[in-house]
Amino acid sequence: MSQPFTAIATLIAKAGQQDALEQHLRALLAPTRAEAGCGQYDLHQDLNNPQAFYMIEHWSSDEALQAHDASAHIQNFRALAGDLIEHFDLKRLRALA
Repeated sequence: MSQPFTAIATLIAKAGQQDALEQHLRALLAPTRAEAGCGQYDLHQDLNNPQAFYMIEHWSSDEALQAHDASAHIQNFRALAGDLIEHFDLKRLRALA
């Protein structure tokens, strides 16, 4: 089993789609926070670029993140919101101190 880690997901909404994307992202918060292995799952919006959203996540293991990616609510999100997203990136980080 892997070590705990932090992930930062960056999602950039297509022009004019930030409100719709925000609504879909907010719907992920409660079910994801209830998942085994999820220690943090917080949504942020860039103050200088309101089309940019960041999920700050903490996972207990790679397996926990993989289970999250396969969950029904994430699959539903991808089906409903995929066309609203211009760019997606996921950074995995390890704490040094």
